[in-house]
Amino acid sequence: MSHANAALTPRARLRLARLIVEEGWPIALAARRYDVSWPTAKRWAQRYAAMGEAGMGDRSSRPHRVANRTPQYLVRQVVHLRWKKRLSPIAIGARLGMPASTVHAVLTRCRLNRLSHVDVRTGEPIRRYEHDHPGAMIHVDVKKLGNIPDGGGWRFVGRAQGDRHRAATPGKTKNAHYSPKMGTAFVHTVIDDHSRVAYAEIHDDETAATAIGVLRRAVSWFAARGVIVQRVLSDNGSAYKSHAWRDACTDLGITAKKTRPYRPQTNGKIERFHRTMAADWAFARHYPSETARRAALPGWLHQYNHHRPHSAIGKVPPITRLTNLAGQYT
Repeated sequence: MSHANAALTPRARLRLARLIVEEGWPIALAARRYDVSWPTAKRWAQRYAAMGEAGMGDRSSRPHRVANRTPQYLVRQVVHLRWKKRLSPIAIGARLGMPASTVHAVLTRCRLNRLSHVDVRTGEPIRRYEHDHPGAMIHVDVKKLGNIPDGGGWRFVGRAQGDRHRAATPGKTKNAHYSPKMGTAFVHTVIDDHSRVAYAEIHDDETAATAIGVLRRAVSWFAARGVIVQRVLSDNGSAYKSHAWRDACTDLGITAKKTRPYRPQTNGKIERFHRTMAADWAFARHYPSETARRAALPGWLHQYNHHRPHSAIGKVPPITRLTNLAGQYT
């Protein structure tokens, strides 16, 4: 790009070159006319003769060859260590006998300079996906939470007081070591892939019958908001591998899909929702009992769906992606 003090702009170069090539001016005379050196005038004339008007623009100053460029076999080793070992440029340089600055330049050129670009478990580049409309895919899973004893759990009252609360809570069971067991809350969660709108219920088990009931109610809940569910993605838990689950999906007109074994990243949207749910609801404050925590779930879900900005969809609440809500345009 021409700078403020440039003697020739692309338009002036064109006029200079035409004087020499088309009108037959001597190079020295044309150079004096435009107040440039003889080699400069000759260069633009030659480019015009060879390339025409298209050759009057600026070219990149990048060299055609780099004599000391990192050999390709070293580039492959750098990329391999970054993908598989997630090593820093300093650690990679120490292994390969290369300056850390050179390693960083290679990683930048290969777009691996940030570890966030590489999957933690597999070392492969992260591939993200999102279905193009609500209902194209929903994700289902179960989040297990230990029940809170009456008076509060150890996270807020400490270990000693928490143990006393567990011992004093009625309805508990004993394990092999005769210590009180409070039981488990199974939070069955459903997430729409496109909008991230969430639906959840708390139950005392994760059997196929319970999972099917949650799915039927979730499909009705989404249908009331104008969303027709087409596919459901689950992990390979026993409830989701059962024939009853398959038959229920067929009855609802939904295609059932499973994640690859030992690959929870495929269902990563609902895994990330569980992390948010645990931080913002399950362990967000002191609950005096399990009943109090369960009673707080519907309110938190409303806040998540209708008010909480979601960073993955442009910092807007998930419900804003449901464009066909009843009464939205009235």
